[in-house]
Amino acid sequence: MRQDLVISGQTIQPGSSVLIDLPLPSLYTNTPMTMPVHIIHGKKNGPRLFISAAIHGDELNGVEIIRRLLKDPALKRLKGTLIVIPMVNVYGIIHHSRYLPDRRDLNRSFPGSKKGALASRMADLFMTEIVANSMHGIDLHTGAIHRSNLPQIRANLDDEATLALAKAFNVPVLINANFRDGSLRASAADRGIPMLLYEAGEALRFDEISIRGGVRGILNVMRHLGMIASRKTRKAIAKEPYIARSSNWIRTPGSGIFRTLKSLGCMVAKNELLGLISDPVSNLEIEVISPFRGIIIGRSEIPLVHEGEAVYHVAKFGDSKQVAAQLENFHDDILPDIDEDERAIV
Repeated sequence: MRQDLVISGQTIQPGSSVLIDLPLPSLYTNTPMTMPVHIIHGKKNGPRLFISAAIHGDELNGVEIIRRLLKDPALKRLKGTLIVIPMVNVYGIIHHSRYLPDRRDLNRSFPGSKKGALASRMADLFMTEIVANSMHGIDLHTGAIHRSNLPQIRANLDDEATLALAKAFNVPVLINANFRDGSLRASAADRGIPMLLYEAGEALRFDEISIRGGVRGILNVMRHLGMIASRKTRKAIAKEPYIARSSNWIRTPGSGIFRTLKSLGCMVAKNELLGLISDPVSNLEIEVISPFRGIIIGRSEIPLVHEGEAVYHVAKFGDSKQVAAQLENFHDDILPDIDEDERAIV
């Protein structure tokens, strides 16, 4: 017999699906604030997985990914426990802001403290009620404002359990990313919980490829963990992903109006022309050249640049041509056809 799950003093019995509101500090207008948490506590034993979105309040793709995920019929036969938090930073969501009202970054405030600042208290609440009740985690992110990211998984790929989850997610590009002090991923790792960070799209925007890729990736991970049944009828698209051990931002050599010549997922060669910076009052143009070979995994979306601004994020791979080809196949597979399960949740 499965045991009951207790979160925020509420008991969730096996075979039930509930919505819990974790209490947060109210606004200074005395408006109450809560962090909504959906919990599906399956009848049968299995892993406990949390999915979180909008730790940065302007990163909205994850909110839609979770909405579609919760409509998937496979969850009706769930083994284990699924804990999903569609809006962690509800304060930031309200204000269309990456940060909390005091300008702190929640994802640099973990593991937090009950007696600290607002960010620290929220981080402590999340660690106590969510992470402590989980065995695995997936955190959903986008690029920052005016920056878009290629769908990618960032994780500690030197850990075998985490690498297995990353491969199961099934996006073409995996980034071996170091832990950042104060991040949710680092604090979860300190507790022995493997975590993936899914980066895709741009802040304050929905991107259909990123959203569909996120829903599909989470379901792939859940199948890998044995939480939902495998789909024998699905066409085989899984291929060995490509791992980047390093990546760098390419910065502008001057100021002006930036015209991009390369899109996300493009392969670039060393010394290849990536874009042109034009002087707005003359015909002067400055070339932006790639100093190394790789794949574009992030890009600035605003044409106004100052000298030294980061405009392209390029990851380095052993075989960039193969990566570019697999990325094209990934896009073609995600967009043209919606199968019956996806049609039910879009």
